[in-house]
Amino acid sequence: MQPGDLRVALFSGNYNYVRDGANQALNKLVGHLLSRGVTVRVYSPTTNTPAFPPVGDLVSVPGLPVPGGREEYKFAIGLPRKTRKDLEGFAPNIVHLSAPEFLCHGALKWARRNDVAAFASFHTRLETYPAYYHLGFLEKPLTRLFARFYNRTEQVVVPAPSSEELLRQWGVTAPIDIWSRGVDHQRFHPRQRSLDWRRSLGIGDDEVAIGFLGRLVLEKGLDIFADVVTRLSERGVKHRVMVIGEGPARDWFADRVPQAVFTGFQSGDALGRAVASMDVFFNPSVTETFGNVTAEAMAAGVPVVAARATGAVDLVSDGVTGFLVPPRDVDAYADAIARLAQNDELRRRAGLAGHAAAEQYEWEPVNETVLQNYLSLIARRGG
Repeated sequence: MQPGDLRVALFSGNYNYVRDGANQALNKLVGHLLSRGVTVRVYSPTTNTPAFPPVGDLVSVPGLPVPGGREEYKFAIGLPRKTRKDLEGFAPNIVHLSAPEFLCHGALKWARRNDVAAFASFHTRLETYPAYYHLGFLEKPLTRLFARFYNRTEQVVVPAPSSEELLRQWGVTAPIDIWSRGVDHQRFHPRQRSLDWRRSLGIGDDEVAIGFLGRLVLEKGLDIFADVVTRLSERGVKHRVMVIGEGPARDWFADRVPQAVFTGFQSGDALGRAVASMDVFFNPSVTETFGNVTAEAMAAGVPVVAARATGAVDLVSDGVTGFLVPPRDVDAYADAIARLAQNDELRRRAGLAGHAAAEQYEWEPVNETVLQNYLSLIARRGG
């Protein structure tokens, strides 16, 4: 089978209505598949105010707002009849499932019933989310549910080896391969650093800017970030905090880090400038499976302090490109950041090492890996 023979139905809970690392990767993938002659149809809930234009043919699936203060996200209840009829008309030979949520469960059931290849990609540590909303008791049952979901597919791709190890610990026995991530090396580069832009925010040339980059939601570790900043102040470590991003927890976070500079949402080359203008990137999140923002900061020549968790452990070389810290150890985070904040030469060396290490992450070859996995799956099925 050739790429032009593939008909891929891609299912996503959020393809483009709220911007995040997972849907950025999916849109990049669809662009690559289309360039290789693959026919792709995407199924996802949509809104009238998408965060960005979708890549490819997007079919809107009816969805309901997620309760609990997260109404910006939507979820579909299974595979609606209208969507199922569209899927049947499209007649895919691969169904690609991007998350173990209701829509993808419905699509998986349809694929198995119709003997269509079921392929899954693992993007986010969804099982960790409930703990941030006082529902930590849900983690174990969710993990069992997710393991069952992936075991009912015929191929899984994950962003990094630590994610494969995690799924194996869950009991996933399906074949697993690595679908890494890429970086726009023109956008995320040390030359994008701008002291003028920093000055416009009130950050002095001699001040060490500790940066947060991402959507402002609790599951990104905002509580730990705020506690660490407080600890640095208590210790008398001079620093400034630069927060890049927006989200529903912005006001909560601003109350916890009142001296921080909030740049708001940044995109395109402005985002590259903002990232390169940090001095230290601090990422305490444990929900990542790769950590696009970590790779982007490294590419921009910024040393990283991150949680020793999936994603970061595959990217950050501890003591070389930054530091890895036990996920909720506030004092250890403060120690690592203080070392970088108080040592210009250490920051410089770590930034250079991170920039060099990030050069391996290129979108075209990593997305070609997914296409080759599709073809291998079809071949195993005798197609």
